[in-house]
Amino acid sequence: MLPFRLVAWATFVLAMAAQADTAAVWTEATGQGQSLRAVVSGECPTATVDGSPVQLTQRIAPDATFPYRTCQAALPAGTKAASIDDHAVPVRPAQTNRIVVLGDTGCRLKDGFIQDCNDPVQWPFAAVAAHAAAEKPDLVIHVGDYYYRETPCPAARKGCAGSPFGDAWPSWEADFFTPAKPLLAAAPWVFVRGNHEQCGRGAAGWFRFLDAGAAPLTCPAASQAFVVPLDGARLYVLDSADTEDDKAPAAKVALFRHQLDALEPMLSSGTGWVLTHRPIWGFTPERSGEVGETDELPVNKTEQAAAKGEDLDGIQLIVSGHVHFFAATSFGPGRPAQLIVGNGGDIRDGEVPEPQSHRIDVAGMPAQTFVIERFGY
Repeated sequence: MLPFRLVAWATFVLAMAAQADTAAVWTEATGQGQSLRAVVSGECPTATVDGSPVQLTQRIAPDATFPYRTCQAALPAGTKAASIDDHAVPVRPAQTNRIVVLGDTGCRLKDGFIQDCNDPVQWPFAAVAAHAAAEKPDLVIHVGDYYYRETPCPAARKGCAGSPFGDAWPSWEADFFTPAKPLLAAAPWVFVRGNHEQCGRGAAGWFRFLDAGAAPLTCPAASQAFVVPLDGARLYVLDSADTEDDKAPAAKVALFRHQLDALEPMLSSGTGWVLTHRPIWGFTPERSGEVGETDELPVNKTEQAAAKGEDLDGIQLIVSGHVHFFAATSFGPGRPAQLIVGNGGDIRDGEVPEPQSHRIDVAGMPAQTFVIERFGY
């Protein structure tokens, strides 16, 4: 058993105001430790880290699409306190006791799929983030899909009137940084790349702001797999943005298997979770509202093919999003459990009115699953 507990799902509302010169500040876990990051209108600021000044350096310069500078600084191991402009920035505590997991948080604007971004009931991510922050977590895990405003709000649709769109700062600010502000201030984060951060979608913002690499990559690059040590356990962060749910192209299977192979022999021993946006052993119920053996659609065939034959004895849990509900699926000793937390704000999958528990079959193995189709974390 891991020495920390997972915070249960919940949802409620809070409004936030943006800062004038510093648009966003956060701390994230990388393969090299903690990275302090800031999005600013001017020059990179100086942080105070355990009483000493630490100059943030430019990660990437502003441009016409992203008119704010992104800055960063590596925090020394064991950092106890950090601040920018006298505002405290969260750092990893000595002991991690409480983790918030959420995902699929943005507001859907894509062609015929339209969400009322101006309605906190229809798009409640600000509520979810504020309520999660009130839990005082030690760590936040976001399992991907931050950017959803891909096309304009229809002219006659008042619920999303005035919304920005496209892979640019106004969309990232509206979809993620503004509603997530209290939770960014509450704890360090682990960021997982989602398929909405694919090349051709939200990759520019992803590599500019959230990718764990020390320098921003450019497409067609994939994010590098990395490991976050956590109180005797490990979090293995994998990029599944380009894997395919309903088929297993050989080239994409090889790319995902390469990530798994790169983490051996750690995956085969010890204690750990795999964090990856698309579930390895997930499912999507059809819109009928029933969840069960007759209408369960397996997700993700690329990852399932890549994981076949891999020694995952050191993995207790796969943590993912991608499917827009909460589901906890247990396979017994034959396979790690699969947790799906894709209910952070985007349009939900299915219409199950109450929590349901079922026996299902996923990728040839029977399992017990518990599903909640409400917004939350």
